[in-house]
Amino acid sequence: MAASVREKQAAALKRMLNFNAPPLKNTAAEPVWKVLIYDRGGQDIISPLLAVKELRDMGITLHLLLHSDRDPIPDVPAIYFVMPTEENIDRICQDLRSQLYESYYFNFISAISRSKLEDIASAALSANAITQVTKVFDQYLNFITLEEDMFILGNQNKEFISYHAINKPDIMDTEMEAIMDTIVDSLFCFFVTLVSLFQKLDKKLRENLRDARNSLFFFFFFLFFISPLFNQRPLFVLADRNLDLATPLHHTWTYQALIHDVLDFHLNRVSMDESVGSESSPAGARPKKKKNKKSYDLTSADMFWQKHKGSPFPEVAESVQEELDTYRAQEDEVKRLKSIMGLEGEDEGPISSISMSDNTAKLTSAVSSLPELLEKKRLIDLHTNVATAVLDHIKSRKLDVYFEYEEKLMSKSTLEESLLDIISDPDAGTPEDKMRLFLIFYITAQQPTSETDLDQYKKALLDTGCDLSPVNYIKQWKAFTKIAATPSNYGNSGVKPMGLFSRVMNSGSQFVMEGVKHLVLKQHELRVSRIEFGVLMIYDLQETDDYRYFDPKMLRGSESSIPRNKNPFQEAIVFMVGGGNYVEYQNLVDYTKAKPGKRVLYGCSELFNAGQFIKQLSSLGQK
Repeated sequence: MAASVREKQAAALKRMLNFNAPPLKNTAAEPVWKVLIYDRGGQDIISPLLAVKELRDMGITLHLLLHSDRDPIPDVPAIYFVMPTEENIDRICQDLRSQLYESYYFNFISAISRSKLEDIASAALSANAITQVTKVFDQYLNFITLEEDMFILGNQNKEFISYHAINKPDIMDTEMEAIMDTIVDSLFCFFVTLVSLFQKLDKKLRENLRDARNSLFFFFFFLFFISPLFNQRPLFVLADRNLDLATPLHHTWTYQALIHDVLDFHLNRVSMDESVGSESSPAGARPKKKKNKKSYDLTSADMFWQKHKGSPFPEVAESVQEELDTYRAQEDEVKRLKSIMGLEGEDEGPISSISMSDNTAKLTSAVSSLPELLEKKRLIDLHTNVATAVLDHIKSRKLDVYFEYEEKLMSKSTLEESLLDIISDPDAGTPEDKMRLFLIFYITAQQPTSETDLDQYKKALLDTGCDLSPVNYIKQWKAFTKIAATPSNYGNSGVKPMGLFSRVMNSGSQFVMEGVKHLVLKQHELRVSRIEFGVLMIYDLQETDDYRYFDPKMLRGSESSIPRNKNPFQEAIVFMVGGGNYVEYQNLVDYTKAKPGKRVLYGCSELFNAGQFIKQLSSLGQK
């Protein structure tokens, strides 16, 4: 199977860390020891792909931030992985003058300009360090890969290309140009990494195609190209976040999306507070639990995570409990064998030579599997702690109620409870939850909400402590947008309530799910999935008729003269300008699984959860 985006970017990083030479395989030779110097952007790119142990195996003895205080290590080569910013170039020049390292390998995340290269050359010349600057490379790695089929453009200074930055009313033309240039340059890096936004990206690709000396690219369509990742020219769909504002606000029910929604989940690492005992309290007062910050990496090596990250939370809770029960059974078997062998506890009497031999073999087998058993226990503890924290949020905020109600809103199902009743319920959710629910109702309403009804909802929201700024923005957005964001855009979806849990409510369960609905997801087609697969399969979709169409293979002629492809595509990349989310990503993954032979990658300018998106809407709606 062709390499994934994650594998391609990880391979490019490993090559860079091996002095831009292919890493040697199956060799017993010691690696060359070196220092890795990166900026925050480089750190964000590397951390989801390479663990500290992998860096150490490649000879990285130290990995330090460029702008930290660093002592000279004159006998060790240094590999730099940084953005070519003025600030970073100044610090690199300072390092050269300070003679910090034996040799320098400069790797820039995106292309460095000639003027900045000249600044480095001047500094090296003045410091008599010309021979120490061994290599200078443009790596074209200015994007972050979070999954095998998911990437984002940036994490540092992401507010510069955020939904708020793109949609603020007072944005200047120069600011918008800068935002577009940033997105285009990052997408260019993404496509170069695969070996291979509209008119700007199209223009840049055409310019490189015209240059016979440039072998970076093959061909594109809407936009699309050939590379080792794909078997044919794939489809590239560039979409605006305004296409669908309801989905980023939607309460979710799948494991990965829930973690991102309710916990601190950042670049595949989840951080949360854990109770570690009690603090002393005044007499008669309730003891306070101490909090300890704990972080867990959710990686591709975690098979439970890979299997269940897109599963509904109730299934995850049951699976964690089953894994825990299996582990306990294995652990009890080891203890039993050790007891029979007289290795611990009371002697259980004489043992025949046959049974001794048989039990010795079993014990040897059990002991040899201990490392695997310990790793399994670590992962079980990890997911038990994470799932328990998620469950606490579900129960305290009644997130199952919000999810079910929003699903019914978006699928035009019958509502058993009025919206005002949920908003006014002091025990149902936080002010943010109530605001999210109302905005979804407001965005997806089939009929315009009257001013009288809107005032009534606003009063209820104010009474619960909500800031109405997001409502103000969505009201303006609905007045100006040409997108008919009605429930029909979301397809037929919904949930099926199954009552309370059966297997996870026994007395030995780690997850007491009483009071939480067991909701079974139905197939849900978000608008981006409908458009993506409509174009992918060459369906006749009226809503895509006005979409602009580009093919850099056609070097001459206007956009209107380019003939549209009539054959179904096998691969596609969908990119969301203005921010994306795990709900949308998982929906595309699920639909891809249902389409044999199809492959889809999902990318976005930034990855935000509903709380972060609400803050951006609030800023846009402030008067």
